Amino acid sequence: MKTLTITGSVRTTVGKKEAADLRRSELVPCVLYGGKQPLHFSASEKEFRHLVYTPDIHSVKIDVGGTSYNAIMKDIQFHRVSDKIIHVDFLEVVPGKSITLEIPVKTHGAAPGVRAGGRLLKKLRSLTAKGTADKFPEAITINVEKMEIGDSVRVKDIKLDGITFVNNPSATVVAVRITRNVAEEEATAAATTAAATGTAAPAAGAAAGATSAAGAAGAAAGAKGAPAAGAKAGAPAAGGKDAPKKDEGKKEAPKKK
Repeated sequence: MKTLTITGSVRTTVGKKEAADLRRSELVPCVLYGGKQPLHFSASEKEFRHLVYTPDIHSVKIDVGGTSYNAIMKDIQFHRVSDKIIHVDFLEVVPGKSITLEIPVKTHGAAPGVRAGGRLLKKLRSLTAKGTADKFPEAITINVEKMEIGDSVRVKDIKLDGITFVNNPSATVVAVRITRNVAEEEATAAATTAAATGTAAPAAGAAAGATSAAGAAGAAAGAKGAPAAGAKAGAPAAGGKDAPKKDEGKKEAPKKK
């Protein structure tokens, strides 16, 4: 963690009026906590340029009245209209004593999942961590060069020596998610495949049905032309025109006179 130096002056009086006077003089009212008692001081706005307007965290060496203090910035307030710095709180760093800080999260590399149409999402832009000041990095860098669509990095996957994360271990820090365009393309492809499979199946079934119907028709035609079982070939059907009558061939008896 890099160290920046801020030179300030002790504030002799504390109050809203005195703070307003300092701001009109382009000075920022500050308070250093963590010692035996709070130290109130002020410093030029320019002193905070490289401390505030950066995503990285830094340790701060504060020189006030000939005495130096090692500290970290804990809180900063901006004017809601002009966005100028109106107040800064610092915490004195005591060797061996744990502190809690927000560590910014950065990504490195290009994810293959993004090239495949996915989107890289940074769910958490900073992580709350606890440890001694000498263990804190300027930022947490996550390598995404092997992340495919559906891959993610959670808090529990990040390991830093001497640092404990306060965040939920299951919370997602970085993930590659499918985009709407890719999802629509996959849905369309699946629907097309399903439609093609569904069309082929009924066609095959219809062909099989047609073959069965043709066979049945042929069997019926054959049965109609064949003689009945056990019947003599060429024999006329019972009751047909060619069948002889019972009285045929008998002579008529002569009538008596």
